[in-house]
Amino acid sequence: MDAAERRIVGFTAGSHGLVHTYELSIPILLTVWVGEFSTTAAALGVIVTLGYGLFGVGALPGGILVDRFGSKPLILACLTGMAGSFLAVSLAPTLPVLAVAVAIWGLTASVYHPAGLSLLSTSVDQRGTALGYHGIGGNLGIALGPLATALLLLAFDWRLVTAALALPAVAVAAYGVTVDVDAALSSADPEPGASAADGGPNGDSTGGASGDVSLSSVATDTRILIAGGFLLVFAFVTFSGLYYRTFLTFLPDVLGGLVDLQLVDPESPYADQFDAGRYLYVAVLTVGVFGQFLGGRIADRVPPERGLMALMGILSALALLFIPATGTIATFVAVSLALGVALFTVQPLSQATVAAYSPSEARGLSFGYTYVGIFGIGALGSTLAGTILTRAGPSELFVVLAIIAALGAVSATAVSRFATRRD
Repeated sequence: MDAAERRIVGFTAGSHGLVHTYELSIPILLTVWVGEFSTTAAALGVIVTLGYGLFGVGALPGGILVDRFGSKPLILACLTGMAGSFLAVSLAPTLPVLAVAVAIWGLTASVYHPAGLSLLSTSVDQRGTALGYHGIGGNLGIALGPLATALLLLAFDWRLVTAALALPAVAVAAYGVTVDVDAALSSADPEPGASAADGGPNGDSTGGASGDVSLSSVATDTRILIAGGFLLVFAFVTFSGLYYRTFLTFLPDVLGGLVDLQLVDPESPYADQFDAGRYLYVAVLTVGVFGQFLGGRIADRVPPERGLMALMGILSALALLFIPATGTIATFVAVSLALGVALFTVQPLSQATVAAYSPSEARGLSFGYTYVGIFGIGALGSTLAGTILTRAGPSELFVVLAIIAALGAVSATAVSRFATRRD
C-alpha cells in the first residue's frame, strides 16, 4: 500500500474499533446504571434496545447516504456523534435523558459499516489486506474497549469514565480530517467497468458518492434479492442477531451472579469494585477474536450455510450446558469461553453466506438489510433478556437462547435447501 492507502486503512480500522468499543461497553455500564437510576433490568433492556435497534436499522438508510454524500463525511459524522452521545450519557440526570443519549449513539454509529466498508473497497488496491486490518481494528475494540471501561470504573466515577470514552472518537475524527481520499482514489485500480461512483479515478473526493440513488433502484434491487430466496438468509441473520444481543447485553451481571469468584480479598475496601463478571465478560469477548479467524477458515473450506447449520446447533447445546456448568468454576469458565468462540465464529460465515446468496449488483443493499436484521431486529434481544431476568432468571434466559439458536439452525438449513446461490 502507498502512504495514502495506509492512512485510510488506519482511519477506518480505528473508527471500526471505536464503534465496537462503545457498543460493548454499554453492558459493562449497565451494572452501574441499575443502581444509579434505581431501575430494573427490564427498563434498561428497553433503553439498550432503542440504541442497538437504531444502530441496526440505520444501516440501510446509512448506506443510501454513503452513495449520496460519500464515505468520509459519514465516518466523520459517526465519530463526532458517538463522542457527543457518550458525553451526553455522562451528564444524564434521569433515565429518559440517558435513553435519548443512548439512542443518539445508535443512530450516529449506524452509518459506520456501510461507510467504512465502501471507502475501503473503493480506495485500496489490496482490498483483502485492507479488510483484514479493518477486522483487526474491530476485534480490538470488541475486546479492549470493555476491558478499558471495566478498569476505569475501578478508579473513577462512571460519569467521568463515559466522558473520557468520548475523547478517542474526537482524536480519530481529527486524524480523519487529514486523510486524503482523493490521493487514494486516483491511484486505486477499479474493477473492470467500475464507474466514478464505484471509486474510479474520477470518483467524488468524499469517497464514492454518486448522487443518483433512487427509491426505484432500491426497490428493483430488493425484488432481485427476494426472487433468489434472500428472505431465508435474512431470517437466519435475524436469529443470529437475536442470540448475539440476548446473550451479551446483561452478560456481566449474569456471570457475576452465578459464580462467587473473588478477585481480591473480600475484606479489601476495593472488593466491591472488582466484579469478576466484568472481567469474565471481557474474556468471552477476547476469545471471540479466535472465533473470527476460525469462521473465516471454515468459510474457505465448506459452504458457509452448512457451517452455520452445525454452529447454531453447537450454540444451542452450549446454552443448555451453561447453567449446569456453574457447578465448578473450571466448567463455568470453559463453557463461557466456548460460547464466546462459537458466537463470533458465526460472523464471517454469515457474511460469506450473504455474499453467496446475493447478486453483485445488489451486494451493498444485501448487506444493508443484513445489518438491519442483525443489529436492528436483533436489538430486541436486549429487551427480551432484561424481561426474562426481571421476571424469571438466568436458567430461563439460557433455555430461550437455546431455542433461538435452534431456530437459526433451521433457517440455515432452509437457506441451503431452498435459496438460490448467486456466486
